[in-house]
This record gives sequence, C-alpha cells and structure tokens, in this order.
Amino acid sequence: MAGNFRDRADDSLLTLLGDLPDLVSNLVKAEIDAAKTWISRTAKDAGIGSVWFLVALFFLFWTVPVILVFAIAGLSSWFPVWLSAIITFGILLLAVVAFALLGIVKFRKVLSRENPAQAVATDVRIVKEAGNGR
Repeated sequence: MAGNFRDRADDSLLTLLGDLPDLVSNLVKAEIDAAKTWISRTAKDAGIGSVWFLVALFFLFWTVPVILVFAIAGLSSWFPVWLSAIITFGILLLAVVAFALLGIVKFRKVLSRENPAQAVATDVRIVKEAGNGR
C-alpha cells in the first residue's frame, strides 16, 4: 500500500472527491487492523508479564519456610545448617528479583506501545495541519 502513491496535482476536484470514499474506507480498515494488532500484542505481553509475576510469587512463597528453617537451625545450634539455609534463601530471593524484573520489562513494553486511539488522534492532527497549510 505504501508504494501506490502517485502525483495527483493534475487531477480535477471531482476526481479527488470521487476517490475520497475509497480513501476513507482504506483508512478505517487500516485503523481497525492496527487496533486488532495492538490488542493482540498487548494481551500477549500482559499475559506473559503476569506469568513472570506468578513465577516470582511462587519463589517468594517458598522463601518463607526457608527463612523459618534458618531461624530454627541458627538459634537451636551453631552448626553449618544455618549457613545452608542462608544460601538457599539468598538463591530464592535472587530468583524472585529476576522473575519480577522480567515481568516489569514486559509490562513496560505494554505501557509504551501506542494504542489505536492515539493513532487516530495523530491522524486527525495530521489532516488538520494539512488542511490549515493550504
């Protein structure tokens, strides 16, 4: 569609007005297709971001018993059991941070994407500027 431009400087007003319904129809179809694409990408990214947050919550859930084991083992005796509990807790905490960051990256992608309403507003602004420029 982008390669179909032609010089319309010599076309008559009636020819230009006759082409207007097709142009508007093509614009509406393009905006609807853009909206479908935006919804599809947004839903996919939001779903993936949600899964990463759920994975982070899963690992966070298992850090509670680990810290409790650490407290019990550390307070009940001074053997190396508490050291293994701290290492396990640290690894799980790093996993929580990593998966939460993956979720944040996906949600930032969702929020930065232009939605169809913004695209229509941009189109209207361009048309108004083109009309005022003559």
